Amino acid sequence: MNPAMWISKTGVQAQDQKLQTIANNLANANTVGFKRDRAVFEDLFYSVEQQPGAQRADNNTLAPSGVQLGNGVHLVGTQKVFTQGILQTTGSQWDVSVMGNGFLSVRQPNGETAYTRAGQLGKDANGILINANGLPLIPQITIPANATALSIGEDGTVSAKLGDSATPSQLGQLTLTSFINPTGLLALGENLFAETPSSGTPTEGAPGTAQWGILKQGTLEGSNVQVVEEMVDMIAAQRTYEMNTKVLSAADNMLQYLSQAAR
Repeated sequence: MNPAMWISKTGVQAQDQKLQTIANNLANANTVGFKRDRAVFEDLFYSVEQQPGAQRADNNTLAPSGVQLGNGVHLVGTQKVFTQGILQTTGSQWDVSVMGNGFLSVRQPNGETAYTRAGQLGKDANGILINANGLPLIPQITIPANATALSIGEDGTVSAKLGDSATPSQLGQLTLTSFINPTGLLALGENLFAETPSSGTPTEGAPGTAQWGILKQGTLEGSNVQVVEEMVDMIAAQRTYEMNTKVLSAADNMLQYLSQAAR
């Protein structure tokens, strides 16, 4: 088989994977707290027929660049891009956004901790503060049934007026968690992430410093997907896909020509 056909096959596959990443970004352009993905590629091994700097037998000179034939491309990984999303003002006392590097912590049904940037909060039948999926926040905060005018400060302090009291009472303290390498977090879906050896261990602290950021009540962090950029990348991926398929056709035509010439 012509090596160009195999190389073009890897190119087609790479662009298909890139298009899948772009499609997922565009599908989540309006998902609260979503962080866009980008595909990372690298070239495959090289067939070295002559080492650079090797002595050439024909005239005793050194090969300036050698002969190195590449064998294609492959996907080495996908990376989450944790840039800040645009704030959306909702005015709801249950909505909160994270301005900075921190994550809200929630407890999953299996007891393990997950992390999220989506601050669409609420309370369950027991008054426990939960996220949009019904998972309780960590640390757990209970909102009394007679609580009104819920307030979440930039430092994470949760307070509300209880009954007929005109003075707010503190109900708890929200904390944020940061990671040395958030790109290494495992995306679980449902706006959740999990710790991995690559992300580093979580560091928990009160909002208000650069390490964790601050909380903004009445707002939500929108997706950081830039639709125009994704469309441009999609067109580029499509064109590259087409070029690779043309190389496949050209290599096939060359093989057919050789087959006919050999008869």
